[in-house]
Amino acid sequence: MSYILGTNLNSNKQVKIALTRIFGIGPKKAIQVCDRLGLSDNIKVNKLTKYQFDQIIEIISQNYLVDSELERVIQRDIKRLISIGCYRGFRHNAGLPLRGQRTHTNAKTSRKLRYISIRS
Repeated sequence: MSYILGTNLNSNKQVKIALTRIFGIGPKKAIQVCDRLGLSDNIKVNKLTKYQFDQIIEIISQNYLVDSELERVIQRDIKRLISIGCYRGFRHNAGLPLRGQRTHTNAKTSRKLRYISIRS
């Protein structure tokens, strides 16, 4: 197991697939990182050198918001929506679906979680 930016990467998987385990890095961004480094499509994590690991960490930390930074930004945005009193803020606060989904018969999970709110 390799440890990059707070995430354990499976050493038997391809690099572009293993990078998607990092919160904030999806398939498209993982392919962009591999292309920028010039890594082969089918190279595995256990075949990477220490220098390549350092380059991956450097590229991701400079160009993308990942892990705790991204979570902090998302939480800040949700708090902003709640503080300005918009519809999405009310729905976040109530723990209900935000994007117009039906709640009469569906959204049971979100209605169970309505008592959980975001704390300042």
